[in-house]
Amino acid sequence: MKPRYLVAMMAALSVSATAFAAADGEALFNNKKCYTCHKLDTKTVGPTLKAISAKYAADKDAPARLEAKVRAGGAGVWGTIPMPRIPASSASDEEVKVIVAWMLSHK
Repeated sequence: MKPRYLVAMMAALSVSATAFAAADGEALFNNKKCYTCHKLDTKTVGPTLKAISAKYAADKDAPARLEAKVRAGGAGVWGTIPMPRIPASSASDEEVKVIVAWMLSHK
């Protein structure tokens, strides 16, 4: 196979993977019931997806920190109501990574 075809094929697959991850992120967000506390732009128990995305927009380490926060839970960043920890038995590391990436994609 010629190198340029290989490069074109890899680029096409990466775009497809990104689109799939976005759709998968929303499905996982809904399936794991994250919507119970987080809405797109209406504050409920937790911060909105748009507020989370805006707060961490310039932070290149945000995905890893938020993935850890989902696992450990915590309080104090958005108020006094704690976010419960999400154990590995409820969501795999890959699922958490996809959900966090999807959440951070909202502008």
